[in-house]
Amino acid sequence: MRVIKAVLFSLFFTSPQLLAEDFSELYEALSPSVVTIHTQVFDSQSRTFQSGLGSGVVIESDRIITAAHVVHTASQITVKFKNGYTTNAEIVSSITASDVALLKLVNPPEGIVIAPTMDSSLVRIGEPVFVIGAPFGIEQTLSVGHLSGRMNRGLLAGGEPIDFLQTDTAINQGNSGGPMFNRDGKVIGIVSFILSKSGGFNGIGFAVSINGAKKSLMQASEFWAGFDGFLLTPEIAAAINVPQSSGLLVQHVVSGSQAQKAGLRGGQITASMAGTSIKLGGDVVLAIHGVACDEPHDFAAIRDQINALPEDEGFEVSVLRGGKVIALTVEGTESGI
Repeated sequence: MRVIKAVLFSLFFTSPQLLAEDFSELYEALSPSVVTIHTQVFDSQSRTFQSGLGSGVVIESDRIITAAHVVHTASQITVKFKNGYTTNAEIVSSITASDVALLKLVNPPEGIVIAPTMDSSLVRIGEPVFVIGAPFGIEQTLSVGHLSGRMNRGLLAGGEPIDFLQTDTAINQGNSGGPMFNRDGKVIGIVSFILSKSGGFNGIGFAVSINGAKKSLMQASEFWAGFDGFLLTPEIAAAINVPQSSGLLVQHVVSGSQAQKAGLRGGQITASMAGTSIKLGGDVVLAIHGVACDEPHDFAAIRDQINALPEDEGFEVSVLRGGKVIALTVEGTESGI
C-alpha cells in the first residue's frame, strides 16, 4: 500500500501530463481570430428590436463560423474583433439542426488572423481543450477543461449525422458560436449549448464538432443543404405510425432550396422526444432516389449517389405526409428550378 501511495504521489506531482498546462502563448496567438457577435432581432409582439450576443471564429479571410441560434433570426449582425475593429456581416448559410452558421464579413480587416482547424474525429476523450469567447459579454475570455465525451442527438444536416463534443470547460451565455481548441491550438468544435437547470454552467457543455460544422455548411449538395432532419429510432417511428423502422423527420426547409422547390415541408410543433427538442408535423422522408432511409442507416451512400447524378437529372423523394405516402420530384439544377 505504501508503494502504491508513493507511486501515485510521484505521478501526481511530477508527471508533466498531470500538471496544469499553460495556454498563455496559444491564447496570444489565437485570440485575434475569435470575435464577439452582436445582433439585433425584431420582436414581432413588442414591435421592438432585441439585442443578442454570441461569439465566432475566423476560418477564412472573410468568413466566420458561429452558432446558428446566435444569428438565424437576426436582422443586423455586427462583428467585433479583439483590437476593437467592427464590421457588419451577412449570413451565407445557417443550419439549425447542427446549430452552425457561416457569415461573410462586409469589410474584413487587414491582417486578419485565421484559426487553424483539424480532424475532430482524432481528438480523444480526456484530452485538454480550451474555449475563447464572450461569456456574459466579457470579451476574449479563456476557459480550460477536457473533452468529456461525444454525443449523437439523432440530428442530421447535409446528409451527415451531427457529432457533438461534451466538455467540462466553463461555458456560459455569450460563449455560443465560439471555438473549442485542442491543446495544439486547432479548432475542434463550435460551442453550441449547455445542460443546465439554472441557466448557467453546471459542468456539462457541448460543441458541434468542426467536422460536422464544415460538412453541414460547405460540403453538402444543394438538396441535402436544403433541409434539416431528425433521425427516427425504431421506437419513435412506431409511435408516430411510420410504415418502416426509421426515417428522417423534416425539421426546417431552407427558403429557395431544391428541397423547398420539391415541396418538402418542415415541422411546426415543438416537442421533446428522447431528450431532444424537435419539431413535429413535418414530412417524414422514407426514401431518396429509391433507397430507403431505414435501418441500417447509410445516408452517406444516398448522398454520394445524388452527388454523382448529372446536374440536369432529377430524382424522387418518398415522404409520409398526413398518414399518406406521396412522391416528390427534385428537379435537376439545369432545369431552371
